[in-house]
Amino acid sequence: MDSTPLDTPDGIDAKVGWDPKTTVHDRRRILARELVAARLRVDPKEVRVDREAPKQFGYHTQLLATHAGEDVPLAIKTASFGSATVVAVADPAVPMGLDIRDMHPSEDDVFTMQRHSHLIDEENIPALLDHWTRVQAVLEADGRGVRVHPEHVRLDTPLNRGWIRDRKVQYTLCDLSRKGFIITLAYGALPL
Repeated sequence: MDSTPLDTPDGIDAKVGWDPKTTVHDRRRILARELVAARLRVDPKEVRVDREAPKQFGYHTQLLATHAGEDVPLAIKTASFGSATVVAVADPAVPMGLDIRDMHPSEDDVFTMQRHSHLIDEENIPALLDHWTRVQAVLEADGRGVRVHPEHVRLDTPLNRGWIRDRKVQYTLCDLSRKGFIITLAYGALPL
């Protein structure tokens, strides 16, 4: 699998990987293992990445890393689209969300984006795609999933910050786009 480290803020590490022959679950685990191993300065073979057991029906499980039988205190976030996956790791206190999309969306994806968008020019597909990936990254960072509709996310004009009206948290938005994919990272305040 080909993978590329992404330029992220201090305290957050991320990689994007793509391979149509590797399953999405394997891509997530491989990238997470590489990132955690780099943080610990150990061989990736020494790191184990598993999906946590579901706590209840509908619970979205997270990836958890262990090294030498001990849990590694890092949050692991993932997003996938087609044969590409992006993974980020950070301190668990950092609210973080990711989104990845192909730069050439399908008609169905464009229709969905336009339906939930509140942009003035919804026919400008590159602007719509930039907006949509930022909205989805904010929703992922918020963590409430489908309970919050995309149209409730607000973005500032330069698309550098995003928030949801009923929460006081504002997320910084980073464009991590690479190799034909629009990738956005949304993150809250980094711990000191």
